[in-house]
Amino acid sequence: MSPEEMRVLFDFNAWANHRALEATSALTAEQYTRSLGSSFSAVRDTLVHICSGEWVWLERFEGRSPTAFPDATHLDTVTVLREHWLAQEAALLKFVRGLTQQDLERVLEYRTLKFGTYRNPLWQSMQHVVNHGTYHRGQVTTLIRQLGGKPVLTDLMHFYRERSAGAAA
Repeated sequence: MSPEEMRVLFDFNAWANHRALEATSALTAEQYTRSLGSSFSAVRDTLVHICSGEWVWLERFEGRSPTAFPDATHLDTVTVLREHWLAQEAALLKFVRGLTQQDLERVLEYRTLKFGTYRNPLWQSMQHVVNHGTYHRGQVTTLIRQLGGKPVLTDLMHFYRERSAGAAA
């Protein structure tokens, strides 16, 4: 995996997060927080989990191992979550844009929140962050459908197609 390939993956991740938030913004406040019995009970909780996971991993990438997710009780509306996430996204993308091949290949040692200490190449953890977001955005899509809303496409191929069309214009 090259630094440029990693940048593209994280550009995709940001694009997909924005689209998920866009689809979510059409929900009512009650729908946004309604418990639907999924892995994370509500659309809000699932999005906050993605956002919090990205924060935890950036902390790890930068040599810290948080022992808990950050307090997210203040992220009670889509607008507040979007503002919070955009600032966090900027820090994550800045990290990604500064990567070298040597950085990607370095062994990252980190402590997880539940399962102990692990070591693996940085690029593997970074791929995990994008895959983790994809998995949970799929859950958000299902939850939005269950609420009668209209989700947007967040598949990687749609990102490539949109990016290609923009470059051709």
